[in-house]
Amino acid sequence: MHKNPFILRALAAAFATLALALSAAPAAETKAARPNIVVFIADDHGMLDSQAYGSTEVRTPHMAKLADDGMKFTHAFVASPSCGPSRTALLTGLWSARNGAEPNHKPKRPDVASLPPVLRALGYEVAAIGKVAHNTYAQDHGFDFIEGPNPGFADTTAVAKFLAARDPSKPLCLFVGTRHPHTVWSADRTYDPAAVTIPPTHVDTAVTRGERASYLTDVTKADTLLGEVRALAREKLSSDTVFIYTADHGAAWPFSKWTLYDAGIRTSLLIAWPGHLQPGSVSHAMVCWPDLLPTFIELAGGKVPDGIDGRSFAAVLRGTATTHRDRVFATHSGDGDFNVYPIRAVRTRDWKYIRNLHPEFQHHTHISRSSGPSGLVYWKTWVAAAERDPAAAAIVTRYSERPAEELYDLAADPHEQRNLAGDPAHAARLGALRADLDAWMKQQGDTQPVFGTPLLRGQPVTLIAPGGAKKKSK
Repeated sequence: MHKNPFILRALAAAFATLALALSAAPAAETKAARPNIVVFIADDHGMLDSQAYGSTEVRTPHMAKLADDGMKFTHAFVASPSCGPSRTALLTGLWSARNGAEPNHKPKRPDVASLPPVLRALGYEVAAIGKVAHNTYAQDHGFDFIEGPNPGFADTTAVAKFLAARDPSKPLCLFVGTRHPHTVWSADRTYDPAAVTIPPTHVDTAVTRGERASYLTDVTKADTLLGEVRALAREKLSSDTVFIYTADHGAAWPFSKWTLYDAGIRTSLLIAWPGHLQPGSVSHAMVCWPDLLPTFIELAGGKVPDGIDGRSFAAVLRGTATTHRDRVFATHSGDGDFNVYPIRAVRTRDWKYIRNLHPEFQHHTHISRSSGPSGLVYWKTWVAAAERDPAAAAIVTRYSERPAEELYDLAADPHEQRNLAGDPAHAARLGALRADLDAWMKQQGDTQPVFGTPLLRGQPVTLIAPGGAKKKSK
């Protein structure tokens, strides 16, 4: 028998995937109708920066049309606010501690089965075009077809070519991922910096306004590609097609990506399914990204595998349920030495509890530590503003220094500005949510590892080159 550990891990993964697929396959006599499924994934798109979710400044007509044609979810969440962990949770139906992809830029463990092969066992062709998994990790998830795993596409040529050449007799589950609006943002701004809206968590400087105009330009580019993919799906696929728009997490701004605030983990989820979903409908059911593939499996007539974290919300789509989860959990473990700051959270309908596992660390990201193209261009202006403006100073300090615990009343404070963890009036709620998170972390086998070299409070902030080398202090 082979003793090579790489071969053994590969064999373990193959057997795990096969067992998962076979356990989920339906009996031949109960084979159900199998709709096509198309999932469009944007990269780093904040939910509120969309006409479908109430924005009046950004142009996203195709997102708005998708919401008008189907169902808008108001309480959809990703499992983690960085690209790799979020996408791995999607494709395995497991949160990060169980699938192994805890920090960014790390693949799942080889012995962890993925869910695309379950759809293959149900007769589907399962394809990934653009940035679906992170890096080159799509090859680890059992897709039939992979095109350009990273970065995501900036035009729809590959999608059109694939749909024109495939066998239309097989049902299709197609994931497509654009690079927009991931940084580096567009230089060809189509928004006026003077007219953009600055969120309350940001410092209003001229450079910030220019960068936000560039970000919104890329949001509109993502929306244009969404419209093109949807048109291709209408042309090449049957009317029995579930079409989905979502994003892997929030935008690459402070207090968004790399954090467990809602701006980081609450995501767009728009689903159209002609003949099944009432046009213009809204669901307030709480769902999360690990729930998506289990939902697809149930819609395809299969059995959702046992032992995963994801739960099918097909009943919500079929109109037989209006609720799904009563709380969601989220984790973040870091992104190289740019961001060594592990966080865990539990969110109910109206409350959020965040635990910063190492409050003695400084919180930084590519925004404040990368010497390459990043948010540093505007972050420098925030730091300069903080020297003369107490409000800017409070934002800059809050960005880098976090308490051990945070508690937010989301109904009264949707931007999570007032931490109530120290308020005696909320001690009972804090204790209950703290216990919920403790129990969940234990169930997950979360060992709370630290990935990378942390920057302790009081240490000078050094810049890091995109390749990882330390640079001079700022």
